[in-house]
Amino acid sequence: MNFLDKAISVVSPGWARNRLRSRAQILAYEAAMPSRLHKARRENRNANQLTQIAGQSLREQARWLDNNHDLVIGILDKMEERIVGGKGIIVEPQPLSKTGQIHDVLAGQIRAAWSEWSIKPDVTGQYTRPMLERMLVRTWLRDGEVFAQVVKGNQKGLNKQANIPFWLEGLEPDFVPIHIDNPSKGIRQGIELNEWGRPKSYLVYKNLLTAGQQMGDLKSIQAENMLHLKYVRRLHQLRGNSLFSGILMRLSSLKDYEDAELTAARIAASLGMYIKKGDAGTYDTDEEYGDRHIDIAPGIIYDGLRPGEDVGMIKSDRPNQNLENFRNGQLRAVAAGSRGSYSSIARDYNGTYSAQRQELVESFEGYYILQDTFCGSMSRPIYRQWLQIAISSGVIVVPPDVELTSLYNATYSGPVMPWIDPLKESNAWKAQIRGGAASESDWVRARGGNPAEVKRRRKAEIDENERLGLVFDTDPAHDKGSDNAKEERTPRTAEKQYEDE
Repeated sequence: MNFLDKAISVVSPGWARNRLRSRAQILAYEAAMPSRLHKARRENRNANQLTQIAGQSLREQARWLDNNHDLVIGILDKMEERIVGGKGIIVEPQPLSKTGQIHDVLAGQIRAAWSEWSIKPDVTGQYTRPMLERMLVRTWLRDGEVFAQVVKGNQKGLNKQANIPFWLEGLEPDFVPIHIDNPSKGIRQGIELNEWGRPKSYLVYKNLLTAGQQMGDLKSIQAENMLHLKYVRRLHQLRGNSLFSGILMRLSSLKDYEDAELTAARIAASLGMYIKKGDAGTYDTDEEYGDRHIDIAPGIIYDGLRPGEDVGMIKSDRPNQNLENFRNGQLRAVAAGSRGSYSSIARDYNGTYSAQRQELVESFEGYYILQDTFCGSMSRPIYRQWLQIAISSGVIVVPPDVELTSLYNATYSGPVMPWIDPLKESNAWKAQIRGGAASESDWVRARGGNPAEVKRRRKAEIDENERLGLVFDTDPAHDKGSDNAKEERTPRTAEKQYEDE
């Protein structure tokens, strides 16, 4: 302490302590101290306090934008396409035999039953599995969270799909009341927790009544029967917040700005004119002229001006020539705060191949993170519980030579990064496979396909070609003994093949 600090400490130790702390903060981080040019905004509330206060408002604002703002609709549509896609999350069973190989018989059983069950997996019978997954993704990102109740066993009013008593019930976050807290019973924001913070059960409304009215009765669902997918940015956060929480103001302001520019452009597109009067002494003020009505028509010559009057046109600088550049700058900021890509949000695909591919690679890292979160919270637990019920109900029979510890093994894959130039991408994959850096299955998955299904169809195609006496340059029979195979796929009859040999 300097002399002044020592003197102050004698009179007011608290004041001296604050002076020393402030000086230490300045010496440590300049940003820690607010100033005229730096507001140093801070957030000292925990994540659950923030969600309790603002979660519902953020959710409702995001829903309004999803209903009324084309950009938000496009962002969520693109998220659906990139995270689960048109076919949904592809589950590829990987059970092993005791020899360590993929057990093809059991894997085939599982694939067939899974495909049949996926036709109507939800309790309402309105959605296929890919449709339900897309709805879950949209709700998750827009509202910040989504729930799915797992329904097992014989249930009144529910018909078994593929003879498997297993259904899903998608629930929006409104069904789990965020305002219910009972610390004495371990209930926080509608979730009952154990001493470690692990969910034990969820309080769920049986029905949601009309807006503004009290909601229906509550029921308790055990945690093993409830899947909770939430979008969080902080540890210990029980409930999720909307993906748009950081860009809601920008999106709302951008919509208002565009609406104002559109209105200004519409006004500018309407012809406006006025009659400018000169000095009051230069024109007659008598009432002999009466009211005037001017009919405006193309090529009109108007000769009804009074002395001292002139005709003027209302000019406008709309449409604004800088609107597109300003809007694109705002959309880049929206892309940065939503894990999306600028090109996808703005639908602006100008640029070189390298620039487009770089943006695609960077944006897909974000999509893969969301995809992994969805698979971990939804797809994997759904598949494992479904398989357990399918086996116990006798739909799937496990052969005795299956390694039971690998029974639930599977790979989960969603949409992959699209190819901008298929020829360049194909040549790159060929080089990786020949160099041992990748496998054929990796190549198929990179195109969004199922390796087992592709090989099955490829084998059937080759067998059919041989049965019909057709051989293509890509068939294994043609490649054998031929060092100079043609690159074109040209069919040849068995007779012509014999002559060539």
